[in-house]
Order: sequence, then structure tokens, then C-alpha cells
Amino acid sequence: MATGSRSSRTDLPPLHESWLPKEHTLHKPRHGGRQRFALICAVIFFAAPLVSLGLGIRPGEIDNRVLVSFPSPTQGWSFFARLPQWGSDHLTFRSVALSSADSISRGLFGEPPSFTTGQGVTDPLAPPAQVPSTALAIPRAIEGKNGWLYEGDDIVSRCLPAQSLNKTIAALQRLRTVVESSGRQFVLVIAPDKSTIVPQNLPDNYLGKQCAQAATKQFWQRVPAATGALDLRAALQAWTQRIGHPAYPPQDAHWSDEGAVTMTTAIADAIQPGITTTWQTAPVQKWQQAADLPPLIGHKGLDDGYYYSLEPDGKTDTARNVPFDFTTPLHLAGADVPGTVKQSVGLLGDSFTIRALRYLDAGFSDIDVLHYGDVDTDAGHTAGEMLAGDQVVAVELVERTLESGNNILLHPAVLDGIAKVLSAHPMH
Repeated sequence: MATGSRSSRTDLPPLHESWLPKEHTLHKPRHGGRQRFALICAVIFFAAPLVSLGLGIRPGEIDNRVLVSFPSPTQGWSFFARLPQWGSDHLTFRSVALSSADSISRGLFGEPPSFTTGQGVTDPLAPPAQVPSTALAIPRAIEGKNGWLYEGDDIVSRCLPAQSLNKTIAALQRLRTVVESSGRQFVLVIAPDKSTIVPQNLPDNYLGKQCAQAATKQFWQRVPAATGALDLRAALQAWTQRIGHPAYPPQDAHWSDEGAVTMTTAIADAIQPGITTTWQTAPVQKWQQAADLPPLIGHKGLDDGYYYSLEPDGKTDTARNVPFDFTTPLHLAGADVPGTVKQSVGLLGDSFTIRALRYLDAGFSDIDVLHYGDVDTDAGHTAGEMLAGDQVVAVELVERTLESGNNILLHPAVLDGIAKVLSAHPMH
């Protein structure tokens, strides 16, 4: 009889539990309905950008960065990890929705809306008895004093790191070893966050203040000394005395051209000490562009600043605006005048490198530049191939990605990939 029962059950076709007869003990209609609803929502979310493109509607850049491209299925599981960010970036009316939410919240309730980073920390400012059991979300943009805005990720990266600072330091040290063991010179420069250089315009009290301040102090005490990274803080602070305002715009998460000049000069001097003693710079043309932080809270804003000349020999201005898209290797061959760095250089950078391209082209006669944002798609192979042809490897990393413990360039698989290529092409 038992044998007959087993035989009868094997004749039944496989069914999802939501499609079983209602009388069946495993029937769960609520579960199946939720799955179907989630599937419908997912289709709408990912189809909306495609429909918008078909109608000729193009999304605008809202975070002062290149929009995430559609991921390739060949990227394996990274395809699914990148798909939500692609969908979010290409929602055409995202800025309109944010602006509407901001107007409603401020108009009806007299307070800004809660646009958050999606991550949270326990409020360190609350008395112990009032600390909530659940995490409190940190705003995507923090509204400070005198109209200043700050990147919410500056705080999240410090208060919710993905790994310990010890592991991040170890990864940076390994990157140096990978490069130097291939016979190449290595230069590491850290772009400080605006909250580090201009903390005076942060709110008096904000979520995550204590853990952020403690992490920042520890970071700068340890990282430059342990990794040999160039510390630009003093040079950036000096600009405030020189020009009367910080080298960071009030409503942008990135530095202005003053920071870009500082970075370029520091890298050049690290490669060839004293080479910049003949360099001369001066403001030559004013620029204005949309700020990247106001859209995060539904506003619009403008930044302004100055392009600078750069005369490596003290008399010949070699600075010029160059294409800022370096998601694929970008080769810059500046004017070969006295005072320029002659060694071939490969630079991996992030969004802080954008403004520096003008000055890298002016101060270096042979430099390749690549944004490291997609190095995980081929385990660092493209980055390694670019660097293999250069005598010097320079890397610019923004502070918050290091504080977060999740900088993509430092992932083990990426470091392995770069090491494999460079070791196969040693520099003699």
C-alpha cells in the first residue's frame, strides 16, 4: 500500500505551492500572490527606463558622475548587483520626484524630506536611555551652515565601514607591493572629503557626528604613515588663506580646480622631487556648472570657480580642457616643455580626477588615465593592461571610499588581476 502511494505521487506533475488545490495542506496563496506582485513591480521598474529611451527621453546626471551603463550578462553575479543601480540611474523623472517631495515636505510640515542613503547608524547624540533599537537613516545630503551641503556618504562610510581599517591598510600595502615588485614606481594620493577639509560648516549636531569624527581622526593618523599615501590636507587648507575661500564649493561633494592643481603638483613632485619648482599657475577663466548635491534633496544649485593656467617652465601655459570621460583608458600627451614629467605614467582615479585632467595633461608629457569604477567587471585586467605600458603607477582614491572599507579597486580579485598582468610585464 505504501508502494502504491509512492507510485501515485510520482505521477503528479510538479506544481508551485500557490497553484496547488485549495484543499491541499501545502496550499499558500498569499505567498504566490506576493511573488507575482513583486515580479510585476520589478518589470515596471526595469522597463520604465527602456520605454523612456524609446520615446526619446533621456535621464540627466544627478550625482555628478557618469550614469551606470547596462550591465553585461557575461559579468556573472555582478550583472544582478549592478542592475538595480542602472534602473535607478535611468529613471527619467527622478529629479522631478525629488523636487516635488521636497516642496511638499517643506511647505506642509516645515522640514526637509527624509532622503536617506539607505543605511543607518544609531544616533550617538541621543542620551543612552533614548537610543532607538533600530538604525536611524543618514540623509543623502546633509544641510549645513551658510547654505553648505555635505555628502551623506561621508558619514555612512565612517560609521558603517564594511571592514576594519586594518584590512583597508593591508589592501593598500598589497597594492603598493604589486606595483613595486613589477619594477614600477608607485604613488598613492588620497583626496580628502569636504567634511574633512571644511568641517566648520557642518551642522552643530547631526546623526553620526561622534563616530564620524573619531573615524576621521584615526584614518589620518594611521593611513598616510602606514601606506606612504600623499596627504594633501595642509596644501588644501593653504588655498583658503591664498584665495579667501575653501578649495571645495559649498554645494558640491568634490573639490574645485585648486584641489586638482594640488593633486597634480603632489604627484609630479612624488615622481621627480623638485620638478614643480618652476611651475607657475594663475586663474584664467571662470566656470559655472550645476552642483551635484542639491538634486539629492530635490533642489537645484550652481557651483562656480576658475580654470587655472599651468606653466611647467614658468612661461609656457600648457593647460587645456580635455575630454573628461575616462571610463576607458584615456591617453594624454601634453606639450613637451621643460618642467614636465617625462616618465610614462598610468593613473587610476575616481571622480576627483575629473578636474585634474586639465592639469595632468599640462604637467605630464605621457600619461594614461582610467576611472577604476568598473575594474571588477574583468577582475582588473583592463587596468593592468593599461598600467603595463607605464613606468609609474599613480592611484587617486577619495577618502570616503577608503573609510567605507569597500573601495572596489582594493577587492582581492581585482588586486590579483592587476598583479597577474604586471608580473607578466615587468618594467626593467
